Amino acid sequence: MKKTALALFAILACGVGAVVATYPKIGDLIYDTAIAIESTVYGLGRRTQALDDLAMVYYRGGPEAAPAIVMVHGYTSDKTVWLRFARHFTGSHQVIIPDLAGHGETAFDPALSHTQQAQAARIAALLDRLGIDRAHIIGNSMGGYISAYFALAYPERTLSAAMVDPAGVISPQPSAMDLLVARGENPFEISSMEDFERFLPMTMAQPPYLPQVVVDAKAATYMARRERYATIFEAIHSAPRLTGRLPQLTPPSLLIWGDQDRLIDVSAVAVWQQVPGIAVAVMPGIGHMPMVEAPAQTAAIYRQFLAGLAGQ
Repeated sequence: MKKTALALFAILACGVGAVVATYPKIGDLIYDTAIAIESTVYGLGRRTQALDDLAMVYYRGGPEAAPAIVMVHGYTSDKTVWLRFARHFTGSHQVIIPDLAGHGETAFDPALSHTQQAQAARIAALLDRLGIDRAHIIGNSMGGYISAYFALAYPERTLSAAMVDPAGVISPQPSAMDLLVARGENPFEISSMEDFERFLPMTMAQPPYLPQVVVDAKAATYMARRERYATIFEAIHSAPRLTGRLPQLTPPSLLIWGDQDRLIDVSAVAVWQQVPGIAVAVMPGIGHMPMVEAPAQTAAIYRQFLAGLAGQ
């Protein structure tokens, strides 16, 4: 009897151990499956394109003869954050959503450059490979910085530039993240679940629901990529800010900002208004990622902007 009990205990212990060991992977499986279903429903296919220095993974959808929109994610993010926003445009536009170098499914190579300039050049190279001469470009956070830089570097290829809570300038009022970084604490550098639980509420004021197992899986990914993200963070901040160049941004431009952004303060809107003729939409009650927090509302703002361009 004792041997049977001990055997059952051993089996149970092994089962519990296996669940604990695979717990983050279960969260990844749930998330990846849901994302695969959503992207298929929205008409976005996962593809890979070889560039000169890496293979870039991206979504592509919509009619290929239609005007193209490139959607650019932020630092430590990936292409999936644009899905529920992108669904509103695949009927009328060709949609391209890349995983930037070192993010999502696109590999990280520490020997490569991860500055805004390098990432913008890879987007241009991707468009070359896809035979797209000109495109609308919209980006969030670091992606907004890259979108603005793309418009400055390739104005002849930029139908319009839209920046959503973009990095790239110094906010007149420091954000919650600015105050932490000034104390030597980078909230993006995640070493524990506790770090991630403090960080996640900073990214969105109205986050969509995620099961705890998925949240834990995301935390595990951040912890596994901590050194990678630190390298990319240094590259981002090694480049000069855009402030002095904003008056040179000539393509039609749109700025969208959530007034509850804790990563980049909404006071930066005043700085971005140096861009000639820039349209501005500040979204009340929304945080750093409007296209995730309120995808339909954010898409309506962007669609109205694009419609105005078509009417010119």
